[in-house]
Amino acid sequence: MQVIENEHLKVSISPEGAELREIWNKKEGIQYMWEGDPAYWGRISPVLFPIVGRLKEDRYKVEGEEYSMNQHGFLRDVTFDLHQQGPDLVSFSFYSDKQFTAQYPYEFQAIITYLLKGESLSISWKIVNENEESMYFSIGGHPAFQIPLLEGETLADYELALLGDENVTQFELKDALVHVKENNISSPITPVLSADLFKNDALIFSNVNHVKLTSKRSGKGVEVDCAGFPYVGIWSKYDETAGTIAPFLCIEPWYGIADMHDTTGDLKEKAGINVLPAGEAFESTYFITFK
Repeated sequence: MQVIENEHLKVSISPEGAELREIWNKKEGIQYMWEGDPAYWGRISPVLFPIVGRLKEDRYKVEGEEYSMNQHGFLRDVTFDLHQQGPDLVSFSFYSDKQFTAQYPYEFQAIITYLLKGESLSISWKIVNENEESMYFSIGGHPAFQIPLLEGETLADYELALLGDENVTQFELKDALVHVKENNISSPITPVLSADLFKNDALIFSNVNHVKLTSKRSGKGVEVDCAGFPYVGIWSKYDETAGTIAPFLCIEPWYGIADMHDTTGDLKEKAGINVLPAGEAFESTYFITFK
């Protein structure tokens, strides 16, 4: 486990998937991240690549060749090398080196960097195309924040707000595939947090730049700045038997989305797919501020 810290926060990241595991408020002793209990969901903040969400029938095609890949891809399960380290910065790298050709026909390098500045943490992704042709991919974050943060609070004590510069589109999942639910929603969007919100899996929006999760009682919470990201997902694990959700909420900035219900299955035609020319690099950053 690699640790970075400043006067405000102490952050732990594992080389396994370059996954963010813990964020402690040093002055108040608050742990912001979900603990990763496999009874609900064993992950904490996986990086999703080279797909986000699920493929229709877990399959896709490139140049007529069919491939199979599980939900969210494989990068979350690889071991990264330490790339760079300092008191408030750590960076991890991974080179595919033909390990995944049966699932994905492109070679790439991935560099994931975490940087602390004040009460904020930036998460940066760099994907380098190591092919002599364009590569097609999606990438996304999946950080799970503990909710409630403080003893004595409940889910009902928290407010969720999604803000965009323009009208927002909401999508819904049916059998893990995407359908448009509502267009031209005015910002801010403030769904009342309840277990019923997640009966059908994640809430998905486009044109959202900022997400706030705040306790009405303590004022504590997190803010995710995802300006420029095409999509954001909001998710918690729903327990159908109990009619409750797990004690976490994921705020997920995405450059990609699960397959649309009417997908052709061709990766080059996939909704939300990114095209990276040969030898070039894709870079993106989102920011989490801890209150």
